[in-house]
Amino acid sequence: MFDDFMCIQPNPTAMKHNLNNLMCLDIFLSNANVEIFNEIDNTVDDECSKIMPLISWDMFSDQYFRKLNASKKCMDLKKIKNYAKKYRWKNNIEKLFNSVDFSTIILTDKKQKIMWVNEGFTAMTGYTKKEALDKTAGFLQGPKTSRKTKEEIASALKKDRPFQTRLINYRKNHTEYLCEVHIFPLYNKAKTTHFLALEKEVL
Repeated sequence: MFDDFMCIQPNPTAMKHNLNNLMCLDIFLSNANVEIFNEIDNTVDDECSKIMPLISWDMFSDQYFRKLNASKKCMDLKKIKNYAKKYRWKNNIEKLFNSVDFSTIILTDKKQKIMWVNEGFTAMTGYTKKEALDKTAGFLQGPKTSRKTKEEIASALKKDRPFQTRLINYRKNHTEYLCEVHIFPLYNKAKTTHFLALEKEVL
């Protein structure tokens, strides 16, 4: 298994099954499962655990994180569908979720007051759900947020139409980040009652 690993080391052959004197090891396991992890664990020399001068050891599985993110997205979808049932929205919520790439969800009422955010919101902004409730998304804006972009957002919201834009927002620690925003009006038979923002940081 270790032939698939990339190690920064002075002697790859000598270090293959022994981590002694290893300064840096980054392991990437694509589509790893429990059996593969156990095989690796049984291969490494136990003696190295006593004198491990390891500076960095990053080990993760693509499959694990894909499943974790999919699970979170599924829970978020279920939450928004519950709101949809309560307010009788006619939007196809699942289609909205599948239409864009996002990590953060903000649900507001018609006056743009935040009524729910997902865990991705806290991860991106540093603000908890409690800190965000009853505020408008404008509380994330700051000195470098484009006035023109803010005016375009306000205009689109008044017209009750979906739109996409990018703007500079600010985290709780005051650092700025570029945010890609997709906003969708949520409507029942009579009128728009809420707005759904699907967002992500642009890196």
